[in-house]
Amino acid sequence: MPDLPTPKDAAEAALFSECWDAVLSYADLCTSGSTAANQLAREAFALGIREARAAETGTARGAGRRSSRLPRIPLLLTAVRATAADWEARGQGHKLDPDLRLWLNSDKAARYVGPPLSRPIALRGLRDMQEPDAALLWLTEVEALPLQAVVRRQGLDQSAAVEELNEVRGLFRDRCHRNHLDTPMDAECRSYVRLLDAVTRSPAADTPPDLSRHLATCVECAEAAACLRLHGGGLPAALAQGVIGWGGLAYLERRRRAAEVRRGGGSPAAPDPEGAAARAAANKARLRRNGLLVTAVLVSGLALAVSMMPGGGGDSLAKTGPTDSSPVAGPGARVPSAAPASSAAPSSSAPKPSASGSPTTGTGDDAKPDPEPQGTSSATAGTGAGAEDAACEVQYDLVNQWPDGFQATVTVTTAHALDAWQVAWSFRDGQRVDQMWDASLAQDGSRVTATAADYNRTVAANGTLTFGFLASWQGKNTAPYAFSLNGQACAGK
Repeated sequence: MPDLPTPKDAAEAALFSECWDAVLSYADLCTSGSTAANQLAREAFALGIREARAAETGTARGAGRRSSRLPRIPLLLTAVRATAADWEARGQGHKLDPDLRLWLNSDKAARYVGPPLSRPIALRGLRDMQEPDAALLWLTEVEALPLQAVVRRQGLDQSAAVEELNEVRGLFRDRCHRNHLDTPMDAECRSYVRLLDAVTRSPAADTPPDLSRHLATCVECAEAAACLRLHGGGLPAALAQGVIGWGGLAYLERRRRAAEVRRGGGSPAAPDPEGAAARAAANKARLRRNGLLVTAVLVSGLALAVSMMPGGGGDSLAKTGPTDSSPVAGPGARVPSAAPASSAAPSSSAPKPSASGSPTTGTGDDAKPDPEPQGTSSATAGTGAGAEDAACEVQYDLVNQWPDGFQATVTVTTAHALDAWQVAWSFRDGQRVDQMWDASLAQDGSRVTATAADYNRTVAANGTLTFGFLASWQGKNTAPYAFSLNGQACAGK
């Protein structure tokens, strides 16, 4: 199984992060478990990046001639489909979703790799566009990224973002119309070409009954109609089905849900419209005040007890002084941890993690629970709890690492059934998590908290939960420590 490609620079590393999330989401749809999904995603990602780099090199050597190719994310998604087909051919089809296996062995799959003129209209239309235009269309329509963010990333005029997108939609329609005219078709389909073009141009035009009956029985003409009709909201589905093929609509739904979650919560550094950040700060302040109050009460009680001891007086404590000369509640006093007392304590040589802030919402991509752990290289994480005392076991897998970043997965086995879960740990070397899938992310200093998504919050007794993330590091990248599940310390596997 190939390793993930190493990014050339920081810009490509950021692009890899965005692309990997999409690839893993589709690979999960195509497989029968999370371990197989991770393997399929890695193989397809490596294949797709090699193809993209080869195409870019070929373009550079061709004196500026642009080769016909898809934007980065749809290119990688087609690599997932191609890798799944290769698995089926090599006798590894048992790792794939049963419905996908049926599709791969049907004429439907053959259309995507057959003669160019027989391929879906959307796939051909997207390939025929300039790559920046095709990327703008795909990111906004299928990935559901905010239009302003996509336009800003491509260096376009943000004040004309809507006009730019409408122009790109028109270009896509024009390419699809040309490809539809070039498609070999019978006399009946040919007779409806002009009528289909006219009907799909106007949102107010009614579809004649004979054309409606024809579209209900002709797959190619129905696909063309979906690509030509820019109004009505059917363009994203036409793109997803035409380019990805099997599972296109399910993938589209996942990306829509992920976009809704991002807009609702955003990243940890994004503004919090519901005041979660303010509530977290207030909770920390209240915790600090309560800690100081408890300390003051304890000191007062100690002084009163000493003054009432036989032979003791109110001035005896002042004469002898406390055995520890450090201030009780001075500037260096630590705020009591909000975690339960059973949480594992870090070693004395490591910095003490602070209380985790309110977790932000993460991606909404679905994942299929699988008791098998993900990852290739394994590192046992220090937790401070023995296996016989812990209600959970954790396995931390360093999947891949490059000069300033890495990818890892965390697999937790729980002894008890869970209706919801939060997994927390601490980093020793200042690592920062940039993106997480199958869980939402919150990081406060060295302490990281991963919270279950809606689709994987329940775990059976003796079952496992798995999630992954991309992070950055400098200097050292040692394994994290002090893992806990819902506040209870976990032992390392």
